[in-house]
Amino acid sequence: MSDILSCLLNCLTFIELFLKIRTKDGSVISFLLNEPQRRLYQVIREQWQKGKPVRIIILKARQMGFSTLTEAIIFWMAVTAFNVECMIVAHKDEATKNLFRMSKRFYDHLPDKLKPMQQSSNAQELVFAKPSRHKGSGKGLNSRIRCATAGGDGIGRSYTLRALHLSELAFWPGDKLDTLTGLLQAVPDLPGTLIVIESTANGFEEFKKLWDKAVAAQREGREDFIPVFFAWHEMKEYRRTPPPDFQRTEEEEALAATFGLDDEQLAWRRWCIDINCGGDINKFKQEYPSTPDEAFIATGQCVFDKQKIVLRREQVRKTPWERGMFRFEEDITGRIISWKWVPDPAGPIRIRVHPEQGVPYVIGGDTAGTGSDWFVGQVLDNRTGEQVAVLHQQFSERMYAQQMYCLGKYYGDALIGIETNYSTFPEMMIEQLGYRKLYVRQRLDNFTGKMVDAYGFETNKKTRQTVIDSLKDVAHGALETITDYETLGEMLTFVYNEDWRPEAEADEHDDLVMALAIAHHIRSQQRTTVTVSTAGKTVRWTQDMKDDYNRATPAEREMLLRMWGEPQ
Repeated sequence: MSDILSCLLNCLTFIELFLKIRTKDGSVISFLLNEPQRRLYQVIREQWQKGKPVRIIILKARQMGFSTLTEAIIFWMAVTAFNVECMIVAHKDEATKNLFRMSKRFYDHLPDKLKPMQQSSNAQELVFAKPSRHKGSGKGLNSRIRCATAGGDGIGRSYTLRALHLSELAFWPGDKLDTLTGLLQAVPDLPGTLIVIESTANGFEEFKKLWDKAVAAQREGREDFIPVFFAWHEMKEYRRTPPPDFQRTEEEEALAATFGLDDEQLAWRRWCIDINCGGDINKFKQEYPSTPDEAFIATGQCVFDKQKIVLRREQVRKTPWERGMFRFEEDITGRIISWKWVPDPAGPIRIRVHPEQGVPYVIGGDTAGTGSDWFVGQVLDNRTGEQVAVLHQQFSERMYAQQMYCLGKYYGDALIGIETNYSTFPEMMIEQLGYRKLYVRQRLDNFTGKMVDAYGFETNKKTRQTVIDSLKDVAHGALETITDYETLGEMLTFVYNEDWRPEAEADEHDDLVMALAIAHHIRSQQRTTVTVSTAGKTVRWTQDMKDDYNRATPAEREMLLRMWGEPQ
């Protein structure tokens, strides 16, 4: 068929009717998709039906059959359309040979009436002959399936490909980024093209970076490779009859509750850890993950309980947050005279719980120390310590200070404490804007030699360890108060380095972690009870109250009236 879209609608039928695979016991049978394969097929089909180039990145447990399905789709493309150039790249020679033998088996068992003319076949490629002008000479398609092993120079750079399968990318030898760049450029960004990258995890390397980039793009609504994860428990075959005395451990109870696992699946998990993974549970999590976070093993020891963070992150993964930012007006001096919250899907602030009247809030801030770091604000309900909003963006310092000012005002004059190590500008600007509820610390006055009050949080060796230890206590005893998916993600890569100093894993960030730690540290300077509204009541105002009211913006005046009541 020449119409790729109309062919695709029949792709599944073609695969299950005509293609044969070899099973683990050596039998050759019809290729009937398992449930994970069927889910992947639907993702690919939906993109093609939308008229989009198909770009998929797959993070998977071992032996789920995605290479088999991808080869089947590529084979179907090459034998049902003219001039289709396809390429399959594996991580080692033996895998390359296996994938070629798979395609060759598809061809050998294809009904004769469906077989295109074959020009040649060797250990690296299947070539379907050029169309012939002579009648009765068979069907020539001028299509080709090439197989190659990663690590060679210039793989794919001279080709123009319709379909590309990159298998076990995390285990490629050599400069995988250079090889990957050349291969991806060989596939035009056009409808009817296909790129599938699939791999089990292999620690922190290029595949993880590609996966994280695709996940971030998906969460932000940007077009990129579609990330598709497959957990081990999606395979129906991964189960064993539990022994009569089988009892779940605490960890297994948590897994069962989070993922709906039964005893047969848990019994298989125990068996696989013991037999296939040599008793190494971290190896099992990498090879047979329950979540993407389990798959990627950091090189350092995680500061927090990784398994609990992984499960918590899965629990909050679909929690709805509203994104947006504050729009404001300034007077000629730069003072903010009015502000309002504006929803925006691409906004730098995400809110889970909007402010409630009279509830006390605190905001911990971490400023960008280098060009790659982020400006962060973590908003907590001070009654419980629960995260309710997060500011997370690479602002300029001025924009950061302005958004933090509005965020504090929005949350009822929340207590704000911003780290001042790299720059005091955001803290000073918020002061200049007239914000009064700021965290106060004690510092040594070098001129007088006395301890004096100072605004902002200063990080040093002692205070850093103190706030991190406090956050460890929160993660241990009140993990349910940490509700932000991205913050939990940073906690997974917050590790002890060689000197036992807690910090972000190489190429990762800890801005969200540190801002959350600061927010919890400053909570003691904010009340923990709800103030009763005095709206509609009349009270005697002090001169200070009158001065504050006269200096306030219209929005601030409304808030003050709710807090204090009408003046007598």
